Amino acid sequence: MLLERLSQYADRLDLAPPMYLKTPIRWLIDLDPVGNCQGFAQTTGTGKKNDRGKEFFAPHVGRSSAVQAKLLADNGEYVLGIAREKSKPERVRQCHEAFVEEVRKCAEATREPTVLGVLKFLQNLDPTRVPLPPDFDPSMVVTFRVDGTLPIHLGTVSAYWASAATSDKDSADESDTMECLVCGRRRPAVKRLPFKIKRIPGGQTAGNALISANAPAFESYGLEASLIAPTCADCGERFSKAANALIEDQATHISVGPLVYLFWTKEESRFSVASLLSNPEPEEVHALIESVFHGREAATSIDATPFYATAFSASGARVAVRDWLDTTVDAARRNIARYFAIQRIVESDGKEGRPSGVFALATATVREASDLVPNVPKALLHAALKGGPLPSSLLYQAVRRNRAEQAITRPRAALVKMVLLSQETCPISEDTMVQLDKENHEPAYLCGRLLAVLERIQQLAIPGAGSTITDRFYGTFSSAPASVVGVLLRKSQAHLAKLRRDKPGAERALQGKLEEIQAPVQAFPRTLTLEQQGLFGLGYYHQRAQDRADAIAHKQQREEGPASDVPA
Repeated sequence: MLLERLSQYADRLDLAPPMYLKTPIRWLIDLDPVGNCQGFAQTTGTGKKNDRGKEFFAPHVGRSSAVQAKLLADNGEYVLGIAREKSKPERVRQCHEAFVEEVRKCAEATREPTVLGVLKFLQNLDPTRVPLPPDFDPSMVVTFRVDGTLPIHLGTVSAYWASAATSDKDSADESDTMECLVCGRRRPAVKRLPFKIKRIPGGQTAGNALISANAPAFESYGLEASLIAPTCADCGERFSKAANALIEDQATHISVGPLVYLFWTKEESRFSVASLLSNPEPEEVHALIESVFHGREAATSIDATPFYATAFSASGARVAVRDWLDTTVDAARRNIARYFAIQRIVESDGKEGRPSGVFALATATVREASDLVPNVPKALLHAALKGGPLPSSLLYQAVRRNRAEQAITRPRAALVKMVLLSQETCPISEDTMVQLDKENHEPAYLCGRLLAVLERIQQLAIPGAGSTITDRFYGTFSSAPASVVGVLLRKSQAHLAKLRRDKPGAERALQGKLEEIQAPVQAFPRTLTLEQQGLFGLGYYHQRAQDRADAIAHKQQREEGPASDVPA
């Protein structure tokens, strides 16, 4: 299904000619019509230090360790027989001879004057007398320009290469055809896909194979390499080029850590999710939520256009397909609106929070972004597009980071909330758990609030203290509150006594918060489950955010009127 949908998407693309690939070419060897060298012309691509030249559509062939030349455009070893620093002379000689042979066969088949000029140049070539530029690098790609024309762009040359490149090099025996998984026709199947998927995070520079088996454990029925999932050369080229086009376009993919997620629709659609999920703008997210949950548009403009998504990561030299989704644009819009609605939470200062991108949420589960594994962004994006519950493993990782850091960041608080709400079976209001909820009497939530208030008491009583009770007791309080709450409450009394003397208004406010939080608690829990530890973190985050908001409001009020020390 995935390969078929990618192949269909290729119909909407301006694809290169068959067996051609967009290739950075650093040098153009200028020749006159009879093959005399006129010099080298350098092209510019990225303009960066390791610039490999301007990209052109050029003949391509799937190449491994064997000697296999590309037509008319290849690296300096193949084209000119000039070795790289560690190359073996004998192999370089074989590479150059193979390149000359490909040009000879093309010249004989097409009788194209420009190709004949290149062939004459190669036949008379003396590598030691070629006027190489001072910065010539034989690892970069070289091609020819004959009297102002690039032979690789001629229709006769591309037609010849389309036939020659797939004739017998990577296909099964003509008498042993197989049914192509994509088009369903019985045709010779390619043993190795000639085109690889590039730009996968952590993948190989040359690209990763989408279908491949390199060990007996992956083979079945005597089939090897790409024959384990047989496809014809045409379909293999189409779905490979389609996948590469999706990865190249910023509007059709998201890269998060080691994962790249691709999106496309069966037909042209204005619906675009890449920027919405990676860098969501508050106005755009608000409009989406309003249209889906409150507006009339959702009831009158149902878009049934098929919507597809898949997730790739690198696994050695191969592509690991982590996810596949087949839904509609309308369903994806509704699920994305729900995804943003359940992540809503105030900022750390109590202000309305901005929507979080996938990267911020995913990296909230790890110490460093480099530690991120593919399953985390995959779970988030799957839930965003397909709906359903987020796995408890995300909650476990977020809770573990809270304990390791003795704190809870806003992205982690949002992630905890998302997991808890996504697993609810009853309808969820978009205002649920956005900010401090004084009506929430869950013991775990109240314990989190209590720790935040106890920390605030300590900070006011001992300004500039190097270590807070949260730094020392967050892990224990969040998992076994009954074992430490008594000790911390007793210690807080000494701090409150000091505040009663120095800041009586603040002491009264904090004492009131302690009483408010403890009133519904009949007994502090001995242990908290994973979900309860998540609620603990939310209670702690909500209380601190509310305290900061109160402090900001009090400061503004004090600047406008008489001084007071009541808010804490």
